[in-house]
Amino acid sequence: MEKISPRVDLAFKKIFGVEENKDLLISLINSIVSKDDQVEDITLLNPYNPKNFRQDKLSILDIKAKGFDGKRFNIEIQISDEADYDKRALYYWAKLYTEQLKVAEDYSRLSKAIGIHILNFTSIVEAKNYHNVFHITEKDNGFAYFKDLELHTIELNKFTSDSNEELQDIVAKTKNALDIWVAFLTRHDLLTADRLPKELDNDTLKKALHVLDVLNFSEEERELYEDHLKWLRIEANTLKKATEKAKEEGIVQGISIGKQEGIEEGIKKTALNMLKQKLDDKLISSVTGLSLEEVLKLKNRN
Repeated sequence: MEKISPRVDLAFKKIFGVEENKDLLISLINSIVSKDDQVEDITLLNPYNPKNFRQDKLSILDIKAKGFDGKRFNIEIQISDEADYDKRALYYWAKLYTEQLKVAEDYSRLSKAIGIHILNFTSIVEAKNYHNVFHITEKDNGFAYFKDLELHTIELNKFTSDSNEELQDIVAKTKNALDIWVAFLTRHDLLTADRLPKELDNDTLKKALHVLDVLNFSEEERELYEDHLKWLRIEANTLKKATEKAKEEGIVQGISIGKQEGIEEGIKKTALNMLKQKLDDKLISSVTGLSLEEVLKLKNRN
């Protein structure tokens, strides 16, 4: 049977969203947040419960946790790109923050809320780093006054998107604790608990690999997992084809005209074809290299 992927949201929550694996979730959170927000212990606010899926198979499989000092964390792995994902991320952060207060309680009881979004697609085309942190800052001087808002995005395919990469390639780009977790999420197929290179050799990763190896699904969970896995494969295949087509059309068009304008025209033609297929604007921008503004102009013009 094919090895389960921790990038599928159901598997992700069954690994990190249960009481017996809280140490894995703590390690993941601490690899992402600043030193000031490190956690020693957490309380799971919505632990993994297979009964939830019988009621709503389309439920959001996020993980909510509370630190010992009251800070709230919402961790979600998102399989496929969706329109207005940025708005959705902000909406779920707002819920995480406001649901702390009960009726008539004072605002002073509100603690910092941190949203962590692990994405299986490119969402922020302007950023080269796979991990980005967002705050509200003052426009001219850049200082943060509203310090309770913090959002993290982790775009997995910016760490590795090449299925031909070997273990030594992954090791070469692994520099910190978050890199290790991203290596686990993206290339677990290359990792074996009892044969880890020294750069990845730690007890937490070994436990995560062991948990993944022995992860068992009920028939209902397996069906849901397979449905979600299809999204991963469709997305990967769409991106691969779109990339190949963009290169081919851009090169062919450029050669036929013999000028830079030809290459640009070929790229725009590819973008138009992708728009006709109703692919996401951000995906088109990422594949073709056009800015989001250019993609939207093409979309409105046609």
